[in-house]
Amino acid sequence: MSTTDKPRKAGTPGLTSPAPEDHFEGDYRPPVQESAVAPAPDPHIRLEPLQVEFLHRLADALNTTLDVNTLMHRVADLVRAVIDYRIFAILLLNDRTHELRMRFQSGHTAEIERMRIKVGHGVVGQAALQRKSMLIEDVTTFPQYVEANPNVRSELAVPLIVKNKVIGVLDLESEQIGYFTNEHRRLLELVASRMSTAIENARLYTRVSRQAETLSVLNEISREITSILDLDDLLERIGQLLKRVIDFQMFTILLWNEREGQFEHRFSSRYGERITRIRTVQLGQGLIGTAAEERAPVLAPDVRKDPRYFAENPETRSELSVPLIYKGKVIGVLDLEHTRVNYYNEDHQTTLSTLAAQVAISIANARLYQRIHEEEQRMERDLEMARQVQLRLLPATPPRLAHAEIAARFLPARSIGGDLYDFLDYGAGKVALAVGDVSGKAAPAALYAALVSGILRSLAPQKLSAGTLLAALNDQLQERKLASQYVTMLIAVWDDETRSLQIANAGSVQPLFVTAETTSLTNAIDVRTIEVEGFPLGLFPNVVYEEMTLATRPGDLVVFFSDGIVDANDAKAEMFGSDRLCTLLQHHPTATDSSEAAVDAILDAVALFQGGTEHFDDETVVVLRVH
Repeated sequence: MSTTDKPRKAGTPGLTSPAPEDHFEGDYRPPVQESAVAPAPDPHIRLEPLQVEFLHRLADALNTTLDVNTLMHRVADLVRAVIDYRIFAILLLNDRTHELRMRFQSGHTAEIERMRIKVGHGVVGQAALQRKSMLIEDVTTFPQYVEANPNVRSELAVPLIVKNKVIGVLDLESEQIGYFTNEHRRLLELVASRMSTAIENARLYTRVSRQAETLSVLNEISREITSILDLDDLLERIGQLLKRVIDFQMFTILLWNEREGQFEHRFSSRYGERITRIRTVQLGQGLIGTAAEERAPVLAPDVRKDPRYFAENPETRSELSVPLIYKGKVIGVLDLEHTRVNYYNEDHQTTLSTLAAQVAISIANARLYQRIHEEEQRMERDLEMARQVQLRLLPATPPRLAHAEIAARFLPARSIGGDLYDFLDYGAGKVALAVGDVSGKAAPAALYAALVSGILRSLAPQKLSAGTLLAALNDQLQERKLASQYVTMLIAVWDDETRSLQIANAGSVQPLFVTAETTSLTNAIDVRTIEVEGFPLGLFPNVVYEEMTLATRPGDLVVFFSDGIVDANDAKAEMFGSDRLCTLLQHHPTATDSSEAAVDAILDAVALFQGGTEHFDDETVVVLRVH
């Protein structure tokens, strides 16, 4: 054995629990299914019957398990049956550090068990270096021997070799000079030749099993983080889930800020607790910046020896940085730190690199969702402003007339809509009623409706007749023609002196005329359609619109409405229809009492018919009632 410490005297012999295997696998290779029994011994060496029996028992013990711990316990018991040892150890070699560490021992103190022995140091180190067994009858005469147990006098160390590669050493020690013989050496060499293959197979099996388990966990993690769309929640959950596959002490995620041209800290945890750090990293700066610049993982076994390391945490000894790449662009870096030297290895790097691809996608999705959410909020604010503007374009109150009353209501299917109505002052007891419906929905329809409303107001001072006003409006829209945009509109000029209505229609829904037919026996309500038609505005140039004049009497109603009223659907996709509207105006007790009552009755009936079904079209009603 080799050490510079002065251990306590060896304790009572006995088997102890093996230390974790963690860093003793070396570089990964696909498992090779080999028998634990090596080729037959040299035919020139004659095996005694007892040795043959021992080898059979050894083969049975090695071939019936792929668990390294069980394997070492069995070998220790079998060797004890033929060599009465007091101190026994199986040491395995770490390929990265070139150190031997006890994987199993009996008779050593805990202090000696924790030792790390460099190849070439001590008896076991020389056995590994020279790749041959070392039988030292008196350790005090061995130049490379460094005293670990002052009671030890003789030692037998045999290297474990697989495919011409040393993977460890079998070591026996005794407190007697010359205790071990050449027969012991020969027997232990036979054990080592068979045991080395069994250990390698068991370790490869463990590695493959761990990899399968890790891939399963990574799959679970990927599914979970994909479903998280809040960026802050996502980054915190990544840190929590990563603990399932890599036991880190410090964890940081930095994301690239395109505007500032640097990586900015977004999330950090330290010993399981979230911490706030003000940290930015330039491209190529430190291990994190290097990983991003090279677009490849950076593993620093000891940051103190890595010139790329940028001192941030004095406790850090090993660090692993992996870039987050999405669509060929580095969007951030995952960084793990630990206070132990050589803590992270190639397996950790492979695992984190595998997970980083999914993390990058999840972060990109969360950022996209965040941008969409912010855009939706902005659009909501814009739509609310547009709604307020649209409402301001509608007349606040109907005009007051001596011989008629007017009521109007507009219900947009969305925040804003394409229906419009207006009252144009023609002076001397005259007013023009305009009811229109722009093609399309929402913002485009509302903007076109605002255009139509503005042109209509600009034409009002000319006090044109109903048909002439529609023709002038059509000409103006032709000058500002927009593809696939048009408006249907009905104009009715009311003369309060004569109680007459001049009507022209540009493709709008034909209005209803409600009048009371009174005889000596009955007082019936008659509802009929005012049949006047014309082309929608904005489609064809030079259109002439016909006009008709309607004479009214006190108590008569003229009902103007958009197609959103009669086309309203219920849950069964059945339309409200004009027949229901006519029936309502005929039989509703208060439908003809006033213009306001008529508007309320119509909209209430439509809402009741729809039964909560989403409105797909704007609903506008304007009612004129003659006094």
